[in-house]
Amino acid sequence: MATIRLGFRRQNFCLFKRSFLLLKLIAVVFAVLLFCEFLIYYLVIFRCNWPELKTPAYDGEQETLEPVLKAMFLADTHLLGEVRGHWLDKLRREWQMERAFQTALWLLQPEVVFILGDIFDEGKWSSSQAWADDVERFQKMFRHPHHVQLKVVAGNHDIGFHYQMSTYRIKRFEKVFNPERLFSWKGINFVMVNSVALEGDGCNICSEAEAELIEISHKLNCSREQEHHSSQCGDGQPLPRSAPVLLQHFPLYRRSDANCTGEDAAPPEERGTPFKERYDVLSREASQKLLWWLQPRLVLSGHTHSACEVLHGAGISELSVPSFSWRNRNNPSFIMGSMTPTEYALSKCYLPFENTVLITYCGAAGFLVVLILVHFGFLDLPFLFGCQLLRKFKTV
Repeated sequence: MATIRLGFRRQNFCLFKRSFLLLKLIAVVFAVLLFCEFLIYYLVIFRCNWPELKTPAYDGEQETLEPVLKAMFLADTHLLGEVRGHWLDKLRREWQMERAFQTALWLLQPEVVFILGDIFDEGKWSSSQAWADDVERFQKMFRHPHHVQLKVVAGNHDIGFHYQMSTYRIKRFEKVFNPERLFSWKGINFVMVNSVALEGDGCNICSEAEAELIEISHKLNCSREQEHHSSQCGDGQPLPRSAPVLLQHFPLYRRSDANCTGEDAAPPEERGTPFKERYDVLSREASQKLLWWLQPRLVLSGHTHSACEVLHGAGISELSVPSFSWRNRNNPSFIMGSMTPTEYALSKCYLPFENTVLITYCGAAGFLVVLILVHFGFLDLPFLFGCQLLRKFKTV
């Protein structure tokens, strides 16, 4: 009878040990998943702060506080489609972008978000059903409160390069995203350009795009020259007297990224590669037209997937915004801008590095393997080995 009771006790003890091991494994897996898929975004983005403007605004002799607009700029999300999109790639990278965006909205609370093109990866050839599916995923990932405005410009992957671009694809894109080219808020003018249509070959779409920009240029000139009541400017609502911020997908013309620096610039071996006009950057002619027509105080662009700051003409700064997706960069980021009608300040907010998350998962997997081997006696922990040595010395 005592032998049977002892057997039951041993059996119960073994079951308890196995259950305890299972609980430990579940706890470790849950903790790692919680950290890598949720907490790491809060820990990293929490360190980002809105930049402070250097100089206050003055009205005559009195200092006045101009309202500051908090704007967030990101680019090249490249949501994968049905042709080239592997399900695991979609799951991993799109979850990363969704968590990063939602965390940034909650922690930083921007008032407006601009996405500088290439929202989709296969918009240039996707079918109507595939396009609808991609749009639905985008709207879920980049959902936002009603008080936050989301503005989007078209990229070559959304509507195709010039030789692929069509009125149908442009209308399809503009049906989802507001087609407005001029957006003003808190006294700040933003001009959103379809840079794919600035080919300069006189095609119908290109001619219409240039006509829109010339009309916007006329409105901006009227606001600068205070000619609102003249016959040339008409009686419409005047624009704020503020040099615009130019937003587009293709960068303005530059020879290469040779002068670009920073940890999120292009790799050193690629920086000296010459850019191809109308493919990597806008043509010289189109760039000069934009600067002449709009006279912007700041230009933000995407397309290259890497960061770069360039000065054009009379000190007009252009900032190329890196890709927001792990698919294109190990260290994605976005730009935070504090803006008034006369001043602006920009700072960069990095997202979690992909290799940090992968290393964390690999380390956790290794720890679980060690835990299992120790439990079943295939491996001794160092402190257990030390205890055994002490016992041997005591018996000697």
